[in-house]
Amino acid sequence: MATVGSTYLQLADYYRRQDGKGQIAEVVEILAEINPILEDGMALECNNGAAHLTTIRTGLPQGTWRKLYEGVQPSKSTTKQVSDTTGWLEAYSELDEKLYALAAGNGNALRLSEAEAFIEGMSNQMASAMFYSNTANTPEQFMGLSPRFNALTGAENSGQIVDGGGAGSDNTSIWFVVWSPKTCHLLYPKGTMAGVSRKDLGEQTKENSDGSMYQVMREHFKWDIGMSVRDWRYISRIANIDVSLAAAGSVDLSDLMISAYYKLRQRRVRGGTAVIYCNTEIKTALHKKARSDSTNTLTLQNFEGKEIVSFLGVPIRECDAIVNTEALVA
Repeated sequence: MATVGSTYLQLADYYRRQDGKGQIAEVVEILAEINPILEDGMALECNNGAAHLTTIRTGLPQGTWRKLYEGVQPSKSTTKQVSDTTGWLEAYSELDEKLYALAAGNGNALRLSEAEAFIEGMSNQMASAMFYSNTANTPEQFMGLSPRFNALTGAENSGQIVDGGGAGSDNTSIWFVVWSPKTCHLLYPKGTMAGVSRKDLGEQTKENSDGSMYQVMREHFKWDIGMSVRDWRYISRIANIDVSLAAAGSVDLSDLMISAYYKLRQRRVRGGTAVIYCNTEIKTALHKKARSDSTNTLTLQNFEGKEIVSFLGVPIRECDAIVNTEALVA
């Protein structure tokens, strides 16, 4: 019974989701993660089926200082092509048809309540994948940001990483990302749709391993997504931030963020959005510093009744998908 209870919605779960009048109450997910990165990242259709082929400029042409009666050699820019794949995340929700019938008119609301939990859970997975997914280890997923920016030296984009100085086991990162079709964006397979889809498969027969059967109301959730970094100069990472020291105020986060800010080729791109991402612990430290920051690099702004912490005008977004147990970037 414990196994079934951990996989399928039980009758007890149904009654927990009712209010005093027998209706389905609003679900408040106490453990819900904050995933603003899913709202910021624009999604474009892949140009090669389930993959996206991008031409990245790696070098600029040079002119020649010419003298009279001397020629000029032609030159050209250098480029390379990168193929980014998409990952396909899917899930099925099953509700015993008898429970659906016992809901006495609230069956659809019950199913919607469960669907919201599935969508939130998949959103958490997606946000985590956008930072940490690595196709070298999990080829069925897509390449996230961390594997692309994971070396302080040697890599083509190593100059985009600022070392936060941490050396222990509780390290995290702050990310500066400029989203736009020409810099960094999300992907979805050609001919499909962006975002999560929910399909009602209606009543289905469920067969157990012992051959017994029962009826279920089944739904299918699907989310196909990828990421393309077209120009790594519009992304910077502050890696190796010791969370304990940062929380104690022993890390000069403002100084590190100034360095990361000026790693970006441009902070503004026409049709693009610049955003800073960190987790709750770092956002808390930044908020406290903003209250007493005399340099005006960190500011508090009030937007629609909410205090927004910004750095040099770039909003800082709290993203729980960024963990405090990152491997050291060397």
